[in-house]
Amino acid sequence: MAEFVMKDLVRKAGREDEFYIESAATSTEEIGNSVYPPARRKLAEHGIGCAGKTARQMMRSDYDRYDMLIGMDSWNIRNMRNICGGDPEGKIVMLMDFTRRPGDVADPWYTGNFEATWRDVLEGCQALLDQLVSRSNQSIST
Repeated sequence: MAEFVMKDLVRKAGREDEFYIESAATSTEEIGNSVYPPARRKLAEHGIGCAGKTARQMMRSDYDRYDMLIGMDSWNIRNMRNICGGDPEGKIVMLMDFTRRPGDVADPWYTGNFEATWRDVLEGCQALLDQLVSRSNQSIST
């Protein structure tokens, strides 16, 4: 969900040319599958599409390819660090750490509560985008 929420926010902000956003799994259970149907429905409720997306496995080379690697929960973060062989540049961060409510995104896989996940993901993505735009504006003005 976070990939598509972030893409939607970036598009609405008119900053699509500044970002490359792509999600990847830290486990292997869903590799090759499309977006989980309840997640797809929740995105659609908010006018966000996710057609054509299939899960891919995160790779060690992603660490060099991306400026930031955002995890949804502490389990993701641990797996991401294992996959990447650590985090020497401090690129691996949790989404909710950009908000006033640091911690894990509500996991609908276990609870079935996609509304709670939606709220967390939207809040986290908006806070992340706000911080990145603020950093960008500071870099431009200095």
